[in-house]
Amino acid sequence: MRIRALVSGLLVLFVALQAVAAADVQSVRLWRAPDNTRLVFDLSGPVKHNVFTLEAPDRIVIDVSGANLKAQLDGLPLDNTPVAALRAGQPDADTLRVVVDLKAPVSPKSFALAPNQQYGHRLVVDLYDQQGSSPAASASRLPANTAPASPVAPVSPNLPAVKLPATPSSKRDIVIAIDAGHGGEDPGAIGPGKVYEKSVVLQIAKELQRQINAEKGFRAELVRTGDYFIPLRKRTEIARKKGADLFVSVHADAAPRSSAYGASVFALSDRGATSETARWLADSENRSDLIGGAGNVSLDDKDRMLAGVLLDLSMTASLSSSLNVGQKVLSNMGRITPLHKRRVEQAGFMVLKSPDIPSILVETGFISNPSEAKKLQTAGHQQALARSIHSGVKQFFHENPPPGTYIAWLRDAGQIAAGPREHVVRSGESLALLAQRYQVSLASLRSANQLKSDTIKVGQTLAIPATTLASQP
Repeated sequence: MRIRALVSGLLVLFVALQAVAAADVQSVRLWRAPDNTRLVFDLSGPVKHNVFTLEAPDRIVIDVSGANLKAQLDGLPLDNTPVAALRAGQPDADTLRVVVDLKAPVSPKSFALAPNQQYGHRLVVDLYDQQGSSPAASASRLPANTAPASPVAPVSPNLPAVKLPATPSSKRDIVIAIDAGHGGEDPGAIGPGKVYEKSVVLQIAKELQRQINAEKGFRAELVRTGDYFIPLRKRTEIARKKGADLFVSVHADAAPRSSAYGASVFALSDRGATSETARWLADSENRSDLIGGAGNVSLDDKDRMLAGVLLDLSMTASLSSSLNVGQKVLSNMGRITPLHKRRVEQAGFMVLKSPDIPSILVETGFISNPSEAKKLQTAGHQQALARSIHSGVKQFFHENPPPGTYIAWLRDAGQIAAGPREHVVRSGESLALLAQRYQVSLASLRSANQLKSDTIKVGQTLAIPATTLASQP
């Protein structure tokens, strides 16, 4: 009994000693994003900290309790950031103080991160640019739905940049927002040989942007242009500000079994769509946003019931378009790489929850599979993957061009063929509803699919005839 009490006492003492043991700051890293700078302090253990600002001159002070500085603070990439220098001191025996000298005022936000598969304990300090004070005030920022006078494709390491002629302002470009998953402090999945998902998908995203920008009438915008982190909801906000007609999130999957392989495409699940509609209606700030999918209808002047109907219609239309474009992308990807699933899967991924922008998430392969990880790093395979995504997106918009776009003008002028359309039946849909949505007659819809009645099944693929709406029988 005494031995048990002694052991218990020693354990309590050990835990207490661990709690007060000093943690080492082992390294300091820095990332620059378009609107903020992230400082990351790698630690040997958890710490308590406090962050505050000082003026004249502008400084950020980071006090870390019970920490020792083992890292060098010089040599960080401070160009194009609001940070002038970092220095450290000890205001008392138990506190490490790091002072961040600033070139411009910022708004700090700090938090601790627990260990993950790549990093140990970390203290993260985000320095958000204040309005008009960014050291890299972007001359390229455009208002939503505004196309540049002369869009220029980015330079690829392997292929030359492509300059396109100006598109008349009355015939705007179709805008594709390309989101490279993860980034910065979030590496995503890690494959054999420390292949980071965040790096591979950014390369694919940049190649996809290059290919899309080489196509007259289309403009691709990268949500993440470098190695930095963007919160999930902010990714769709960035796409909305850029006036996106489609949101494509690029990822490389991982699985517990290294033998798992194949590409896949995801759209939002029905459950995810329902919960997101409710969230938007509950959020007064979101209710006042423009819902582009409902014809730029503002919800802030509508009563709750009407707003709910409009938002539900917008979400339903976006989800239908997401499944449509997703299937086209998946079919094209199947020509150049094995598929994990042959149909578009549905899940509640946060980046797919935009009610006004059709959105898909493309898993380009399993980075946990040694063979696929090796392919995903090659320029040739990245170009082929980007080409297959581009082909699916192009097919979708040739069939469904937004009004007022150059592609809609080409279609109306008879210069492009719409081609066959397909629809995968979802729960709650009827043949009459689909005939109305696609502006075709019930009779032509039955005939195109050799249906003897109006009964359809969930998961059934229907061919949509390219005829105009006739009188319903």
